[in-house]
Amino acid sequence: MRYREELEPDHDFDLIVLSVQHYRLEEASAFLASRVGQATVLVFGNIWAEPLAAIGDLPVDQVAWGFPQAGGGFGEDGVLRGTLLLPVLFGTFGRPPTERERAVRQAFREAGFRLREQPDFRGWLWIHFVSDAGLHSQGLRLGSLAKLAGATGDLREALLASRELLPLLEARGLSLRRHRGGGLLFRAPTWLTAPALAWLTAHVASVRVNFEAHSDPEAQEPREICRDALAEARRLGVAVPRLEAAEPSFAREGKG
Repeated sequence: MRYREELEPDHDFDLIVLSVQHYRLEEASAFLASRVGQATVLVFGNIWAEPLAAIGDLPVDQVAWGFPQAGGGFGEDGVLRGTLLLPVLFGTFGRPPTERERAVRQAFREAGFRLREQPDFRGWLWIHFVSDAGLHSQGLRLGSLAKLAGATGDLREALLASRELLPLLEARGLSLRRHRGGGLLFRAPTWLTAPALAWLTAHVASVRVNFEAHSDPEAQEPREICRDALAEARRLGVAVPRLEAAEPSFAREGKG
């Protein structure tokens, strides 16, 4: 990962968007901590750690939290293909947005985005992460996420893999009652949800592109997501048989 080495603390940026893979967030935050100046930092992506711990020494009162409604990835040809949708999610941790956070929201609103709010952003982030882990575990088993598009049986296994990860969130202290909507896709009967998801991935352009763009069999991020979810399940003693069964497709070299 490359950073802009010329970024100095006396810069005049109002907003810095920090959008990196979850396993690079600590590194990127450490880079920015002495260079943030007076700017607001928008943390814009997946997080699996405790969010406030994940940003390290970044000044908390200068941080805003959000998640883009987007998807895509690098293909085998090295070309980035993706989709950025107009809805954008912003969140807080059980409190109203600060003045800085309201300013970030206003900037996105003026740019034509449609804003959604999540007052328990920590919980939303973790549910999204286990959703990704379930999908990627089966995509990696097949060779890439692109091969899941339209595959009803494999999507059923992905949904069940994510369902098995929900108790892990409870073991981490998350109340699933507060996020019934977020977990509904995984709790609902798969005879209903798997065919619906297969149809969406085959026929809705934005969803299809998101899946098809993940065609690089050597991509690191899907593997890291699965590894970190499985490591946490093992640490807390939560059974996740489908994720464990897929482990050979994402284990580090020399490990089972």
